[in-house]
Amino acid sequence: PLASIIGFVETLRGPAKDDERARDEFLKVIAEQAERMSKLINDLLSLSKIEMNAHYIPTSRVDLLRIIRGEKQHFEWACKQKNVTIRLKLNDNLPMTKGEDEELGQVVRNLLGNAIKYTNQDTEVVITAKLTSELPVDNYFRNFSRAICFSVQDQGEGIPKEHIPRLTERFYRVDSARTRKVGGTGLGLAIVKHVLNRHHGALTIDSEVGVGSTFSVYLPVYEDALEHEARQKEYLATQKA
Repeated sequence: PLASIIGFVETLRGPAKDDERARDEFLKVIAEQAERMSKLINDLLSLSKIEMNAHYIPTSRVDLLRIIRGEKQHFEWACKQKNVTIRLKLNDNLPMTKGEDEELGQVVRNLLGNAIKYTNQDTEVVITAKLTSELPVDNYFRNFSRAICFSVQDQGEGIPKEHIPRLTERFYRVDSARTRKVGGTGLGLAIVKHVLNRHHGALTIDSEVGVGSTFSVYLPVYEDALEHEARQKEYLATQKA
């Protein structure tokens, strides 16, 4: 974005100095690129803050349903632009999870924002939240019999299998041109990954080219997480003895 801004400013100060039509067009591009730069800086700052607190496990009770419903409202305008409908399939009796409201809000916001950006026009994005015994292959969840599962399903172009393992890397893009077009920074899924690491959560990605993608987040139930931590402390105390 910065290179684009510098280039267009130089053009406006030189060859296009007296060209009103070019000036209006270039100023629009400069504004768009400045907004991209702002998003990029904000994402980098968020990532830095999350990494700085990586070793401090959050302990608050969090109502994930409240976060999902709140974040959904923020995307009404974006949905209207593409005629996309957000459909909620939520378990109203979903138990609390252990975490931090702001960071889990970022997870929901990034996954929902990506789904709306990359889904096809005139389709729907489905948000599901439930309690499940089908757990991800993750070392942390091997000691649990259940978890909260929050998933976002789109009807976009899908992601080729070879790209899926690298999606949470910083700045990794499947299609750079398309990512730039929809305003992506390449950091959204990296933020999701780091937040979930801090929350002892997990992310799975299922996608089929031409059909769409489903991003699923797994989080421990509040009471189960407390019990697990208590068992760990007892085990460590025994080892020291």
